[in-house]
Amino acid sequence: MPKVSIILPAFNEEKSIGPLIRQIQTIIKEDYEILVVDDGSTDKTFSQAQKAGARVLKHPYQLGNGAAVKTGMRNAVGDIFLLLDADGQHDPKYIPEILSLMEEYDMVVTARTKWTDAPLHRKFANVIYNALASYLSKTKILDLTSGFRAIKAKIARNFIYLLPNTFSYPSTLTMAICKTGHSLTYVPAKLKPRIGKSKINLISDGVRFILIIMKIATLFNPMRIFFPTSLAISAMGIGHAAYKIFVRHEQYTGLSLLFITTGIMVFLLGLIAEQITQLRLERSEGN
Repeated sequence: MPKVSIILPAFNEEKSIGPLIRQIQTIIKEDYEILVVDDGSTDKTFSQAQKAGARVLKHPYQLGNGAAVKTGMRNAVGDIFLLLDADGQHDPKYIPEILSLMEEYDMVVTARTKWTDAPLHRKFANVIYNALASYLSKTKILDLTSGFRAIKAKIARNFIYLLPNTFSYPSTLTMAICKTGHSLTYVPAKLKPRIGKSKINLISDGVRFILIIMKIATLFNPMRIFFPTSLAISAMGIGHAAYKIFVRHEQYTGLSLLFITTGIMVFLLGLIAEQITQLRLERSEGN
């Protein structure tokens, strides 16, 4: 039976961390360890986690949620990494179902259902993120930002260098799994009311999520970005030339040629980026 490392990134979660650890201990039946990474908390998170029986690592100051996850992955000893937030929103009752699917899949993610009690603006943002990520990865993504997931350790370690230090790490991990041909499935889940105040800022973290999605798509499948961009720019040039010739009955100008030439250059850059991506992936698979 594979050993499971349960990684809990935590920042000022003294009220929720102890009860969460004790609940996990009553549910999980596999060989496991619980590893809490205290991301520079200023409260009693560290002592409460130790008291509950977890192995605890501590950052000297706050580095970020993603940085805490990376520290956990580097120090965990299990064959499977089970990640969940320490704020009490993720219900450990889904852990047995998640782990049962790890025999067949490389990563299992809990997908928050439509009836989950969440603010309307956050639901709308998640719909946008999921749609954009599904297009760029050519895979149906049900929940891009869910932090409650399990992944095989040997695969996760290949992507540690890609993960940002922020809350965007689930997005990066999902896109990386999809674009490298690993298997992924979802478990419908409902969030519990969180204990304390959310640390995610809709605007700043929302922009960061979109940039992360674009970055990972460019890293693994650049033509999904470059080709439509080149097509749009070239279409503007052709449209401008057609307007000049057929509507204004004038000769097309250098502006039309500039758009068309730029579109062609963007397409060629996309081809070069695609070749670099293939070479990098071949080297990675070889290692």
